[in-house]
Amino acid sequence: MILVISPAKSLDFETPATTVLFSLPQFLEEAEIVNQKLRSLSAKKLAKLMDISPKLAELNFERNQLWSHQNPENPLKPAVLAFTGDVYQGMQADRFSEKQLEIAQKKIRILSGLYGLLRPLDLIQAYRLEMGATIAIQRKKDLYAYWTAKVTEQLQKELNAGDKVLVNLASNEYFKVVNTKKLDARIITPVFKDLKNGEYKIISFFAKKARGLMCRFVVENNISKPEEMKAFDLEGYYFNSGLSNGDEWVFTRDH
Repeated sequence: MILVISPAKSLDFETPATTVLFSLPQFLEEAEIVNQKLRSLSAKKLAKLMDISPKLAELNFERNQLWSHQNPENPLKPAVLAFTGDVYQGMQADRFSEKQLEIAQKKIRILSGLYGLLRPLDLIQAYRLEMGATIAIQRKKDLYAYWTAKVTEQLQKELNAGDKVLVNLASNEYFKVVNTKKLDARIITPVFKDLKNGEYKIISFFAKKARGLMCRFVVENNISKPEEMKAFDLEGYYFNSGLSNGDEWVFTRDH
């Protein structure tokens, strides 16, 4: 069973990593090709590409120029500890034991516009590149065209070693890079809803955090059978069989 999640725009390369465990990204050569394209873009073009402020564009222009896994001076950090967005706040991987980090390494994959597919302990450098950014790489019209075959094949290879169950905890923007038609796997999509004005609704901030909470639940309980995820009960959520449909599993919270 493999869980896929999205990366985060917010990063922390200042706080020291809480582990000495690490691995290297599987698609470093491909990432270098993407970076070559990014490096050719001015701060002004980056601002337009990613719809960000001039100040943020300048920061990422500098990141792109310095980015190199061959440079020992560049800060590196395991991906699951470098990303700090809502999903990662829910996961709290910095509190995982070494054994739990090893479990996460086996069960969790992070989709990435720059790196394609990351394992939690893969060392990354600071970057910003949404999967949905309209940027042509080599002869591919965008990042989906560039990454889909590679990411799908790698996921299939890893799924073949287990029970062929993929748990989609990623955003639509990122999960679109997976060619589900060519993936021989059962795909389970957890959906998280909160009670608001008498109705269960998806509230973005809470839903993102809940995806991380689900990752934490799976890691801390070393869950290997998907049905065991229905016992998920962190921060007041519970499996709602009435709202669930097939492999779209709805978890609700009443507050």
